[in-house]
Amino acid sequence: MDYEIEYRPSFALVTVSLEQGESVRSEAGAMVSYSDGIEIETAARGGLFGSLKRSVLGGESFFQNTFTATVPGEVSFAPPLPGDIIAHELDREVLYVQSGSYLASDVDLELDTSFGGAKTFFGSEGLFLLKLEGVGEAFLSSYGAIHEVELGEDEKYTVDTGHIVAFDGSTNFNVERVGGLKSTLFSGEGLVCTFRGPGTIWLQSRSMDAFLSWLIPQLPSTNGTQ
Repeated sequence: MDYEIEYRPSFALVTVSLEQGESVRSEAGAMVSYSDGIEIETAARGGLFGSLKRSVLGGESFFQNTFTATVPGEVSFAPPLPGDIIAHELDREVLYVQSGSYLASDVDLELDTSFGGAKTFFGSEGLFLLKLEGVGEAFLSSYGAIHEVELGEDEKYTVDTGHIVAFDGSTNFNVERVGGLKSTLFSGEGLVCTFRGPGTIWLQSRSMDAFLSWLIPQLPSTNGTQ
């Protein structure tokens, strides 16, 4: 399928062009617009259990929308937060996507939930990942700009879990605390993910967890005091 990504990196919009009979699948609520001749089917993909896994564990919508062109047309998608969009073509490979970063994909790609690391007493972020597998185009979104890091054989790289967008299935990874006990409690960091190459990692320049940590103390008190 052909596509065009505009307004990067702050307010990205992807427009997918479909030939007659072609389809694209997206998260519920991701659609911005579509042309005449596009039919929409809403369904719980992967059955009840598969949809519950994506919704409860992966943080994605229970239902997904499939857009099919009865005549050549286009569909546009955008993420809920201001940020970037990238396209990545899978060729019989696996791509792990952080919850909330999956936007849309080719209907031939399989989408499942993969556990990546538990929440701990010391950290607020868990790591529940969506697993994309097969052949086709995937569109991923971010909060902020997307930064790509290419890792060589056995090269290590550590990333705050709140800044992960996606990474190749060829990379090994381990979720852990930041430093020792003191660093974990007082550094302002949560959990980190240490990757080992080869493979590619995609990061986002902003973290929703960090933004909420700043925003919530700024909100007015609900007890009526000033």
